[in-house]
Amino acid sequence: MSISKHQARILAQMPKSLVLVGHMGSGKSCVGRKLAEILNMNYADSDQRIEAIAGISTADIFELYGEEKFRTLETRELKALLNARPRQIISVGGGAFCQPASHEAIKKHALSLWLQAQPKTLIARISNTSSRPLLKDGDPLKIITALTAKRDAFYAQADLVVNTDGLEISESVEKVLDTLITYFKIG
Repeated sequence: MSISKHQARILAQMPKSLVLVGHMGSGKSCVGRKLAEILNMNYADSDQRIEAIAGISTADIFELYGEEKFRTLETRELKALLNARPRQIISVGGGAFCQPASHEAIKKHALSLWLQAQPKTLIARISNTSSRPLLKDGDPLKIITALTAKRDAFYAQADLVVNTDGLEISESVEKVLDTLITYFKIG
C-alpha cells in the first residue's frame, strides 16, 4: 500500500503520537505496525519494550512478580515512549488504558484510538490463549467477556473508536486511516 495525499496530510497534521488501545486480540500490534509503515512513522509496542527491558516475557512477569509490578513497569515505559519521539504509533497492552497513571499520560500526550471488537472476535484472533496471562486460568471466552464488561468503559474514553469485527488487518488499517482523515477533516 502506498501513501496517498490524504495519508501524507494526516501525518503532517498529527500533532501527537497515536496510541492504539483495546483488548488483546483487537489487532493493536498488527494494525499499529502497518499504520506506522504506511505513514512512515516510528512504531513501538509497550509490551515488547517491557519484555526487552525485563529480559523475560509478559507472562513470566505476571507469574513471578504479579500484575501490579507489571502495571508499574508498563506505566513507566509508556511515559518514556510518549516522551521519546514525537508522533509515533504506539500499541499498548489491554490493561494499560484502564490504569489511572497510564490513562492520564495517554490522554495528555497522545491521540487515543480504541480498536473495538466483540469477545468472540477477540478470542478467534488469539492463536495461543495460554500465552496470555489473563486467559490461562479458565474458559478464555468467559474471561474475555468479563474483561470487556470491566474495561470497555475505559476504552470508550478514547478519542477515536474503530470497530474491527469481521475485518482483516488491511481492512482495519483502512478504516483507521479513514477515521483519521475524518477526525482531521481532511478531504
